Amino acid sequence: MSAAPKQPLAAARPDPVQDAAEFRIRETGEGQEATAAVSGPTLRDRLLRHVLVPLAAAWLLGTLMVVGIAGLFTQRAFDRSLLDDAYLLASNVHLAGGRLALDLSPRELKTALFDQAEQAYFSVRDPSGLLVAGEPELQGNLAGNVLYEFEDIRLHGRRLRAVSLQMNVAAPFSVVVAQTTGARDEMLRQLLLYSLLPQGLLFLALAIWLHRGITRDMQPLARLEQALENRDSYDLAPIQVRATTYDLAALTAAINALLQRLGRSLRAQREFAGNVAHELRTPLAGIRALADYALSHEDPRVWREQLTAITRSEQRASRLVDKLLSLAAAAEAEAGLQLQALALDTLVREAVLRFLPRADAAGIDLGAQGLEQPMVVVGDPTLVEGILDNLLDNALRYAVSPQTPHPVVTVAIERESGEIVLSVQDNGPGLPGEQQARLVERGAQGETGQLLGQGAGLGLALVAQYARLMRARMTLGQPGEGPGWICRIHFPAP
Repeated sequence: MSAAPKQPLAAARPDPVQDAAEFRIRETGEGQEATAAVSGPTLRDRLLRHVLVPLAAAWLLGTLMVVGIAGLFTQRAFDRSLLDDAYLLASNVHLAGGRLALDLSPRELKTALFDQAEQAYFSVRDPSGLLVAGEPELQGNLAGNVLYEFEDIRLHGRRLRAVSLQMNVAAPFSVVVAQTTGARDEMLRQLLLYSLLPQGLLFLALAIWLHRGITRDMQPLARLEQALENRDSYDLAPIQVRATTYDLAALTAAINALLQRLGRSLRAQREFAGNVAHELRTPLAGIRALADYALSHEDPRVWREQLTAITRSEQRASRLVDKLLSLAAAAEAEAGLQLQALALDTLVREAVLRFLPRADAAGIDLGAQGLEQPMVVVGDPTLVEGILDNLLDNALRYAVSPQTPHPVVTVAIERESGEIVLSVQDNGPGLPGEQQARLVERGAQGETGQLLGQGAGLGLALVAQYARLMRARMTLGQPGEGPGWICRIHFPAP
């Protein structure tokens, strides 16, 4: 019998992102239990940090850019006013008696340069640098053919903003007008204050809203964690957590799928242990009885007979263990099974050739039908071989009986109602109809098998399991005419 496919064990993959976790082994009353003491930040804190820190940096940078641009245009507005004052003074400079003069009285000068918050200074000089009017220490700094130029200067220990204007109306001369910068600085401070304060309050409100929203969205995850922590180690029922997001729903579904796979694995282990305990009890008891009987006699012929019987019982127990292992492996293989297109006629031909020597030795006519044309099904080659091996093994063992002088076993493939049907038929004693349904249960065995001492009732359970794994179905029955028994596997047509 071909063994069920062995699935590779998944390698444990460590999490590449793990902030700070210290793992320790805690002694408990039931053994050692691995626990993790996590000292890193919570997911909520990390989300808030990853959202608020870039948001605060972007807010601060944006505010500084806005204030800088606003300060630039404010500076231009003040400079334009300062240039207008310089042009006003220049328009009142005239040439009188071959000398330049400013035709403005002190009152008119005060009116022209009036500012409620700032103090203004001016100076008018001829091309030689001789002061015509204004502040003697205030001098311009024009270079080349520039008409006017702004600069920051210091006068009498005070910082001033000045503009130098070069004129050439009646005669060349220069005008310098300077002004203190208190109003400019105050406006920039107000711009910064009125920009930072409202946006700071807005950022604070946004941070509170994000904190509450993230905390609220993380509550289902906390409930999921609590549900897992409070779960008993034997409780593998699906977790019932109301998911508010797709990610949490996917995580819950993945955990429930894992619990379902663990449940199947544990059930398979429990069933395997129960089958071993139940099925091995009879052959072991028989071996012990044969050994006791041999030890109670002194005749070597009796010893030889009992040793031969013990050998047969040991072979039966070995076959039983192999089938139990195959059945457990089939249950484990369900999750990772990869189905593919198979040439069913080729697999049947190979199986018949494998069992032909055994059939000839037992005097059984073993044949095949329907192999003339290709038959393709979707399945697993190892599982199909397991089905054929178990069905042929059962048929060859049950076909031989005193009521069957010419035992015949036939393997056939045919198309039927959109399905491809694989059947194994014999003309042995057959089974009563009420017992056929129970044969697919593990450990069930018909009266014929019990009378003949054949098998342990696991072969057809393996066949039913293999068929289910390949999305096929198994039916049992009796041939239309005459004695015997038939098992049919219905594969969906590809």
